[in-house]
Amino acid sequence: MRKYSRVKNIFTGMIAACVGLTTFAQQNPNAGYQPPFFVDQERAAKVKALAPVIESMYSNYAKANHFPSFSYGVVVDGELIVSGSEGYSDIANQTKANSRTMYRIASMSKSVTAMAIVKLRDEGKLKLDDPVANYIPELKNQALTKDAAPITIRELLTHSTGLPEDNPWGDRQLADTDEELIELFKKQISFSNVNGTTYEYSNVGFATLGLIIKKVTGLPYSEYINQHFFKRLGMQAAWEYSKVPAAQLAKGYRFVNNNYKEEALLHDGIYGAMGGLITSVESFSKYMALHQQAWPARNDDENIIIKRSSVREMHQPWRYASMNPYFNYGNGVACPAVSAYGYGLNIFTECNNRVFVGHSGGLPGFGSNWRILPEYGIGVVLLANVTYAPTTSINLKVLDSVIKLAGLKPRQIPVSGILNQRKNELVKLLPNFTNAKTSGIFAENFFNDYYTDSLVKQATIAFEAIGKIKKVEELVPENQLRGSFIMNGEKGNLKIFFTLTPENPALIQEYRLSLVK
Repeated sequence: MRKYSRVKNIFTGMIAACVGLTTFAQQNPNAGYQPPFFVDQERAAKVKALAPVIESMYSNYAKANHFPSFSYGVVVDGELIVSGSEGYSDIANQTKANSRTMYRIASMSKSVTAMAIVKLRDEGKLKLDDPVANYIPELKNQALTKDAAPITIRELLTHSTGLPEDNPWGDRQLADTDEELIELFKKQISFSNVNGTTYEYSNVGFATLGLIIKKVTGLPYSEYINQHFFKRLGMQAAWEYSKVPAAQLAKGYRFVNNNYKEEALLHDGIYGAMGGLITSVESFSKYMALHQQAWPARNDDENIIIKRSSVREMHQPWRYASMNPYFNYGNGVACPAVSAYGYGLNIFTECNNRVFVGHSGGLPGFGSNWRILPEYGIGVVLLANVTYAPTTSINLKVLDSVIKLAGLKPRQIPVSGILNQRKNELVKLLPNFTNAKTSGIFAENFFNDYYTDSLVKQATIAFEAIGKIKKVEELVPENQLRGSFIMNGEKGNLKIFFTLTPENPALIQEYRLSLVK
């Protein structure tokens, strides 16, 4: 009896364990989540094979726009796979540029400053909706109108403080000290808008973020960023040009009367937080990789630098900037595009629904741009040493060309288990919807929104039109709970779309049927 009891207890325990696992799966409908993935495993090789095309595009553009030198890179899935350079980083000494030549990247610096702020938020050292005056009391009660809310850190990040656009004045303040910035605040700021209502680009705003970093950490913004980002990423970067080896430093030039005039380099100061970073294509590609690796959302372990969700948050359009109905890739074919601003980043969405994330930079002597397409896992960076070098359009054109020539596709969303289950259950009910109300696969709203006799009539007519079903194609998901599939008939095809509820288990709440060619 004792032996039997022991075996019985073990068996009962095993059943309980299995029931526990089932219960857990039922309680957590997202347990089986699989992230989007790239189907083509030869993507990087295909892009690398386009190196001569990429080089030619950048070379021709640089010559047409009088770049003394330039360096570019293409980053795929976190790796710099194509890079190149041309021209002289130092004309007087005939120093040729290379992938390690260090350029001042100007406002490309803004996203690094923004990332530092977001990291401090993650650590609980500040809140994005904190009034800026909590950290810089000299800004208390400053705004365009008396009824304006206090300016917040988030408004600094998204250029919505009401401060005026300050290019090129702001570019010349690079070396200003903390004290000089505070003195500017003490004399009262001239605002162009009410904060929180519109986008207007402000270098003062990002200099202010640099000051907040120092107030919170006790470290200059540059030192905090160096310690928490650049050293961990293995980047060679500087803020003060005099600390860069002379052979690596790109000098800046202005093209005037068909000649290059050297621009005086500005020392590092509090405005460096908006545009003072000096680095190379080789090093900056590691920072681009950090942004690329934030996508897609997944259950893998986090990196030690910053949470992936925080980087993705930076990529979201927090403030609308502009619309360009005439945008094109240089081929004269209009592709309307919308530009918005995240945290220190521009988010550019064009007519093909491709989303580009990055930032341009421009200072006396320099021009730069970087862009990634998160859903395509590819990005480019271009650094040049001529005043306000126009770098954005060529980067967009290169990315468009590479995507087309290499046949790159965005990540594919896997079909979730529940979505596939509902598809198979729905197929069995078509076209007659026999016992549909008792099947348990439809949400409570379904038969109030879709009358059974109408569903049957529509499906019957459609099935008669396409003839005998030969094949039911794989489901094409839009996300975890929405998708469509094609039923191939002898005389035509039928597309069925459906979407599920947020319940557990998820049920069919919406359904559409249509004939397709």
